[in-house]
Amino acid sequence: MKSLTLKARPEAIEFTPEQSALIVVDMQNAYASQGGYLDLAGFDVSATQPVIEKINVAVAAARKAGMTIIWFQNGWDSDYVEAGGPGSPNWHKSNALKTMRSRPELQGKLLAKGGWDYELVDELQPQPGDIVLPKPRYSGFFNTPLDSILRSRGIRHLVFTGIATNVCVESTLRDGFFLEYFGVVLSDATHQAGPAFAQQAALFNIETFFGWVSDVATFCDTLAPAALARIA
Repeated sequence: MKSLTLKARPEAIEFTPEQSALIVVDMQNAYASQGGYLDLAGFDVSATQPVIEKINVAVAAARKAGMTIIWFQNGWDSDYVEAGGPGSPNWHKSNALKTMRSRPELQGKLLAKGGWDYELVDELQPQPGDIVLPKPRYSGFFNTPLDSILRSRGIRHLVFTGIATNVCVESTLRDGFFLEYFGVVLSDATHQAGPAFAQQAALFNIETFFGWVSDVATFCDTLAPAALARIA
């Protein structure tokens, strides 16, 4: 397994594709589509289409290079037992739960497993060999088998895409940092929940304290030799 060097901020980082995973965070209708939870809760999702296109490019490059692809879906059972009741801070802070409480006609529709809101957007679909994991909170490490899956495959480097940069992407990368994983965010394959400064602040936090920041074109160029080697 040959190590590759990815240009990134604040400095380049070495990784091996076979010991790395591309993480696609919550690219669901809830977060990326008009009429989804974020849209109904008052967040702007009008700029998510370019992010979807960038993720598709990154996924294709990662797959050709032999990287593990992991897709997350955030949400809960249709009765919202997994979301926690009034004794959970999630019940108080989740904008999806708050939106349903203020608009009873939406009850049971936002982030409920089996519903349109929960499903991945049509343009992004896992392929055989990919891993799809549900998660009940912002971090992909909380109450999921992610850590076990990664360790069993010898994976140490995680490359992040998805929504929202300042919430679930950053939360998962932070938890990965504490568990000794190297986290890289592809900035143009992510989108924030909230104003543009939320994206800038999240990327600043990540590159300064928790990981590295690169972009899709640089990622694909770096992987190209590994993809060619697998074909040869």
